[in-house]
Amino acid sequence: MLECIVNVSEGRDPDVLDAVRDAGGGDLLDEHVDPHHHRCVLTTVGEAAARRIARVAVERIDLRAHDGVHPRLGAVDVVPFVALEGSEPADACGARERFATWIADELAVPAFRYGDGEAVPTLPEVRRRAFVDLAPDTGPDRPHPTAGAVAVGCRPPLVAYNLWLAEPDLVLARDVAAAVRGDGIRALGLAVGERVQVSMNLIDPDRVGPAVAYDRVAARARVDRAELVGLLPRRVLAAVATDRWPELDLAEDRTVEARLDRRRA
Repeated sequence: MLECIVNVSEGRDPDVLDAVRDAGGGDLLDEHVDPHHHRCVLTTVGEAAARRIARVAVERIDLRAHDGVHPRLGAVDVVPFVALEGSEPADACGARERFATWIADELAVPAFRYGDGEAVPTLPEVRRRAFVDLAPDTGPDRPHPTAGAVAVGCRPPLVAYNLWLAEPDLVLARDVAAAVRGDGIRALGLAVGERVQVSMNLIDPDRVGPAVAYDRVAARARVDRAELVGLLPRRVLAAVATDRWPELDLAEDRTVEARLDRRRA
């Protein structure tokens, strides 16, 4: 079984959000919407839901009017496939190849492959280099006029995690992000409305999980609250003391396994 986390560049229009949510159907495990990031993160299983969601997003979203704080390449911005129990990393990479070919052929959206530990760029590299010195792997050699491009990946599980700082100081948020970046953490300091956050991807969550990331940030700035984006593996949750779960915005129901159990019931 494969997990796919479809990052869509829409976080405000309820009609579009309803449409992409409906496209996920019974394969949708979780949805996280952020109007400031102007982004929706949909956690799905299998390959079909990602294609259904992508088709709706390309039809309904016009990036020319997009102004969210989160970096983005396209209406369907990032589509990583992750191998769950019973699948192998090669299965996830096969799904990446099929999706990249499909979105280019069916929707005329250029696709960039990415991964970790492979002979392909990382996601940050794709964001920096796309259409500069890096050509798409599939599809047109220029962005779709309204939908841009997409980064399609295969990777191990990661945890998307935001920490809102108590002080609305963007310089501080960027300094903290720079200080904690590396050693299992990718981080940006972002202005989110009238507040700021350190927005992170924990790319080695078995070693550097939410508690470690929280403590690294809290050592440099006062944290107002934590925000888990999407789901996390149960084993990552189990490594955190239960008395810290509320502080860290964690719960058993926020695990991939719990949502899969619910889906099977």
